[in-house]
Amino acid sequence: MKILLATVYHYPHTGGLSVHVATLKAGLEARGHEVDILSFSDIPEFEQKAKVRGPGFLMNKLSKGKGFVYGLKARKKMLQKLMEQVKHKNYDIVNAQEVYATFAALDAGLPVVSTVHGYLTYEALSAGNILKDSPEERFLMEEEVKAYRSTRAIITVDTRIKEYVEREAGVTGTAIRNFINVDDFRPDTENKAAYRKKHGVSDDAPVFFVPRRLTKKNGVIYPILSLPAVLEKYPNAQLIYAGTGEAMDEMKRLIAERKIENNVTLLGAIPHDVIKEYYALADVILVPSVHSAGVEEATSISALEAMGSGQPLIACAVGGLKEIVDHNVDGLLVEEKNVEELSAAMVELLNDPEKGRQLAERARAKIEAEYSHLAAAEKYEQIYLGAK
Repeated sequence: MKILLATVYHYPHTGGLSVHVATLKAGLEARGHEVDILSFSDIPEFEQKAKVRGPGFLMNKLSKGKGFVYGLKARKKMLQKLMEQVKHKNYDIVNAQEVYATFAALDAGLPVVSTVHGYLTYEALSAGNILKDSPEERFLMEEEVKAYRSTRAIITVDTRIKEYVEREAGVTGTAIRNFINVDDFRPDTENKAAYRKKHGVSDDAPVFFVPRRLTKKNGVIYPILSLPAVLEKYPNAQLIYAGTGEAMDEMKRLIAERKIENNVTLLGAIPHDVIKEYYALADVILVPSVHSAGVEEATSISALEAMGSGQPLIACAVGGLKEIVDHNVDGLLVEEKNVEELSAAMVELLNDPEKGRQLAERARAKIEAEYSHLAAAEKYEQIYLGAK
């Protein structure tokens, strides 16, 4: 088949959606399909600024949320134009990665199935992009329902999102949990010392790595709040974040208030290949997601990558994390927003590295058996064939 993966956001970018697209492409190509990607990154930079960012910024100054909605609509129009320009390639199917990519394909007259990675309206509320009980909230929910009812098939990345789509739109989708390239993310402990030297991390420092976009629903403030208790026993422990987002300023404030600047590193956005090196140099991976404005973590790609990379994982018991982590078997689950419980789990794995090793070994085995990109690609292929 000739398949087009489409998104109104940038590709590549920091975040799970971009990783999902790249990994799905690799899996589908391994199965013999021809796969292209079309994204907002294919729009010239000057057009992005002139037609989306600039007007959206001004609109938000006048009324919170209007610029955000305008931006989505503008991205849709620009992606639709690109799709119309490539119609001659005769794609068998377009796999849209969100609501407005679905609309772009529909209006371009292309056959489309849609992958639902999250909750557009609720996530916009959680991130502060729109206001609760606003016209923008009502409009976006109406748009979600319209998209879910108009596409040829719905794929969701976990069962909660499947239930959400069915509840809001009356459409039954297929849940295919997120996945990773099991060949790219594998144990690499033999290079741990070399990666620490490369990135300026002390050989003897216990390292906690948080590979998360810095947004409220990802619970990124809680490792900072938990770290002081860990430092009482392990004063040289390091907490390293990879990602950007609107929570950055709050995180910097909390770090300064606790005077732990020497123990916390905010890397910002880093390439995915470099993130693999941080998985290898770390001792423990943290995925501290929380409920926020009705949003739950899906089947976290960061958690899957950590488990595939052979590092012990501590995650909060919310959303899809409860599906992929078996507590005390292949990872540790803690109550969301529970600072003391997270601190205790962090100390537990430093105190007992053998337990961490066993958790990591079982996690790697689970990833190979259940979360391979090749197995997922086969499931997507069957949906594409049914929707042609």
